[in-house]
Amino acid sequence: MPAPGRPRLVTLTSDLGAAYAAQMKAVLSRTIPTGRLVDLAHDLPAHGVAEAAFVLRAMAHGFPKGTVHLVVVDPGVGGRRAPIAIECRDGTFLVGPDNGVLYPLALELGVRSVHRIRRDARIARSRVGTTFDGRDLFAPAAARLADGDSPSRLGPAHVPHPYRIPSAARELGGARGEVVHVDHFGNLITNVPTAWLPARVARVAVAIGPRRARRLPLATSYEALGVGRAGVLGSSFGTLEVAVARRRADRRLGGRTGTPVRFAWSAARSGGVTVNSARPRRR
Repeated sequence: MPAPGRPRLVTLTSDLGAAYAAQMKAVLSRTIPTGRLVDLAHDLPAHGVAEAAFVLRAMAHGFPKGTVHLVVVDPGVGGRRAPIAIECRDGTFLVGPDNGVLYPLALELGVRSVHRIRRDARIARSRVGTTFDGRDLFAPAAARLADGDSPSRLGPAHVPHPYRIPSAARELGGARGEVVHVDHFGNLITNVPTAWLPARVARVAVAIGPRRARRLPLATSYEALGVGRAGVLGSSFGTLEVAVARRRADRRLGGRTGTPVRFAWSAARSGGVTVNSARPRRR
C-alpha cells in the first residue's frame, strides 16, 4: 500500500499508441504531479479486448498492492458500455471500460466493490468530445483514486460485464487451446500451461488452426532453436508459445489471437532440442 500522503502508483495499458497515451499522462501529471506512472503497454492490437485482458492479468502481478491500473482498450467508446472503477480486496484499483477487459484481473484479485464513473464536471472537467474517454474520463478518475479519493465518490454501484479468459483442455497425449496473445516479436502465446508438459519431451506436434500438424522441437531458448527455425517454448506467461527464432511466427505459421492450437507430445528421443523442466524462462 502507498505511504500516507503519497499518491498511489498508476499503470497505463492501452491500444492507443504513444501519442494518445501521452495525453492521458498529461492529465495524470497535472492532477497528481508527485505521482508515479508506469506504462505497461500501448501497442496492443486495436480493439483487442480479449488479448488485453490476458496481458493485463499477467503483467499486473508484479506491482504492489494499492496500485491503480488504468486500462483503455475501448472499441465502444462513447457508446452504451459503462465506464467503471473496481476496488479489489487487496486495495488495488482498476479503471476502464466495462467491456470485460478488467474482469479477469478483478476476479483473480477479488472484487470488493464496483462503481460506474459519472460523466459530470467533477470527473471530466476538460471533456471535449466523445471519442477519448481515456483522457477525458478514465485518467481523471484514476488520478482521483491515486490521490486517495473513495471509489464511491466516482459514481453509483455497478454490476460489471463478466468475461473469462478461455481455458485450455487436456487431451490424451496432449492439449487443446488457442492463441491468446501475439507478442511484439510475433510469437504465438497460447493458453496451454507449460506445466502440463510431461518430463523428457523433446518434440511436440503442433496444429495451428486448420493447418496440418507439424512436429517441432521443444526448446529452452530462441538461440537453441537457431535462426529461422520454428519451435515450442515455455513463455514468460507460464504457458506454451510457438515461435520462429528471430522471425515472426504469426506470419510464418498463420496464427493470431483466437486461433485454435492443438499440441501432442511424446517421449524424448535422440536428437532435437530438449527441455527437462516445465518452468518457463523469462525473457
